[in-house]
Amino acid sequence: MAKAAAISATARPMRAASAAPGTNVLAELLTKARPRGHPLIMGVLNVTPDSFSDGGRFLQPPAAIEQARRLAAEGADIIDIGAESTRPYGGALPVSLEEELERLTPILSAVATIGIPVSIDTIKAGVAAWALEQGAVIVNDVWGLQRDPDMARVVAEHGAPVIIMHNRESADGSIDIIADVTDFFSRSLEIAWAAGIAHDRIVLDPGIGFGKTPEQSLACIARLETWRGFDMPLLVGASRKRFITSVVPSEPMERLGGSLAANLAAVENGAAIIRTHDVAPTIQALAVSAAIRHAR
Repeated sequence: MAKAAAISATARPMRAASAAPGTNVLAELLTKARPRGHPLIMGVLNVTPDSFSDGGRFLQPPAAIEQARRLAAEGADIIDIGAESTRPYGGALPVSLEEELERLTPILSAVATIGIPVSIDTIKAGVAAWALEQGAVIVNDVWGLQRDPDMARVVAEHGAPVIIMHNRESADGSIDIIADVTDFFSRSLEIAWAAGIAHDRIVLDPGIGFGKTPEQSLACIARLETWRGFDMPLLVGASRKRFITSVVPSEPMERLGGSLAANLAAVENGAAIIRTHDVAPTIQALAVSAAIRHAR
């Protein structure tokens, strides 16, 4: 694993000197997860009309709030709310800041009162800032601080943990995707640390399905340990993604088995957080897998 060694050697000297003020929600969550023997579970709540697997189902506030309660009851550690579809396979319709806020306004504060930490899934610094004021405590940026130049500043000023996800405008099967993700993370971390975001408030996500061929998505899960050299929690969001149908043809709502298989492999390879639409089955699969390991 020469690449991992190189990551470790080059990334660590660039760390932020100290943590931002305030409670480190990420550290608290990770500490809570350790005794269970399985990772943190991030439940997906899409309040959009066009998300690839459940677009429109939770666009209306009553349905969205009820779904958030269901995710919490099933055992989610974090609820990740997004109001703009990023559709990893293309075709997403851009949403204005005003429309994104209009979708979130009747939902986010209500979800924050459920008692589960809320993550805001957005690429807009303005939306992130508003959400953090309304009760969100984590920012999930699918462009890894590289799309909106104000995003890193907003995250730093609020002392919020941030999920840095790898992304590309389009897939290119000819590139070394592992090297591409590594280089992307390094650029994002330079931005994060320049803004004052602390090392211990950053999560890295290789972005399964985003700007990747199915084979590249599979490779990112298989070689997840490559990025452990950054010494940061790794998140994997493989739930219902199209790479599954490249192995077994299926529609998004038919991919639970493939999602669980990917999640188990991701945890085996070092994932600390699993992002999923299907919280209860994921927790069951991970718990049984952990029990089997402990019975050896």
